[in-house]
Amino acid sequence: MNSAESAALALVCKERGWTQAENSESADLILLNTCSVRQTAEKRTLGRISDYSGIKKKQHKHFTLVIAGCMAERLGEKLKEKYPQVDYVMGTSARSVFPLILEAVEKGVRLELDLSEKPVFSFSNSHMEEGQFRSFVPIMHGCNNFCSYCIVPYVRGREVSRDPQNIAQEIRLVGERGVREITLLGQNVNNYRWENIDFAALLKLAAEEAEKSGIKWIRFLSANPKNFSRDTIEVLASNKIFCRHLHLPVQHGSDSVLKAMNRGYTAQSFLELVKEIRAAMPEITLSTDILVGFPAETEEDVRQTLHLMEEIEFLYAYMYHFNPREGTKAFEFPDRIDEEVKKERLERVIALQQKITNRLLKARIGSTETVLIEGISRKNADELITRTEKDEMAVVPGHKSMIGSFGKLVLSGLRGNTFRAKEIL
Repeated sequence: MNSAESAALALVCKERGWTQAENSESADLILLNTCSVRQTAEKRTLGRISDYSGIKKKQHKHFTLVIAGCMAERLGEKLKEKYPQVDYVMGTSARSVFPLILEAVEKGVRLELDLSEKPVFSFSNSHMEEGQFRSFVPIMHGCNNFCSYCIVPYVRGREVSRDPQNIAQEIRLVGERGVREITLLGQNVNNYRWENIDFAALLKLAAEEAEKSGIKWIRFLSANPKNFSRDTIEVLASNKIFCRHLHLPVQHGSDSVLKAMNRGYTAQSFLELVKEIRAAMPEITLSTDILVGFPAETEEDVRQTLHLMEEIEFLYAYMYHFNPREGTKAFEFPDRIDEEVKKERLERVIALQQKITNRLLKARIGSTETVLIEGISRKNADELITRTEKDEMAVVPGHKSMIGSFGKLVLSGLRGNTFRAKEIL
């Protein structure tokens, strides 16, 4: 979502005649679009703000420094109090004022922003990065779930669904510009609703528009297991434009921990959902998020999580341990787990997932797959990096002129978690 919104802000600059500076030293404006999902992301941002503030103060540079995004929403004017060299703080709900900021910079005047009343969130018209063949298309903003460990509802606000006709228009636009894969985005995509159109109905609309526009693949992020409907499964299964990969965050395998997290489902209901999905689409691969070290988590809770991982066999997982976020409900929870214990539990989860991933990938050697050619391999300029619809990476010899096109590969070998192929068929 951050990447999509950054592209939208860059497009606003371009439409007003701004061009990208070669470096920060020659810039008239520097915009940091921030993230608050992890504490580490905020720490990195504070480091950047400190660096740019120091440059403005010591070197007397006259660029305008704008802080946008979730961290700007969370901290607001406190950022300017700590870093007086910051010129504007623009939270997620205030992006509509960005053209006014640009106009003020162009005229060399100071814009006084009154954000005492939060602006109503509005979606940008396009989130496409120039020259890209893959594009993000946001369909909703915010989250109503309030998982006890998560800061997102506090920095993104309540769920707002985007007008389906605007979504369709953006799909047509990016398709006409050569995009061949889109990812529908939202903090909780399958809770989308616009009048009588739910997520399953929106998927049908997206598929129709994509097919007419030359788009071949559709993905979406992120879906919550608690409201993943049978209608959605039926729509996905009935149309091959939807990639056979699904990211389905489980977070934990213990019912007591899931309840404390306020996830709204049990381990058993998650397993039943996975069975339904795989019955409809046997070829699908799954990935997930797993959070260990939650307050009061026991060894038995960890064993249940490991057992669930073994039973489901996710292709890969984003694994992390609990870090208390001030402002969330879990920040006040007692019985915090010792840091060393959290790290040891996370190591076990990672080790198991690596074992499962390796087993699943080895079993795929010899299969023929359609791939989207994404770019040049970082390790060899004569090789191309590609991605299957199952979200697996494969490297194959080829020329850069093929980037952005589809091809077929025989997965002939494996290096780490990346397949090797001898040629593009």
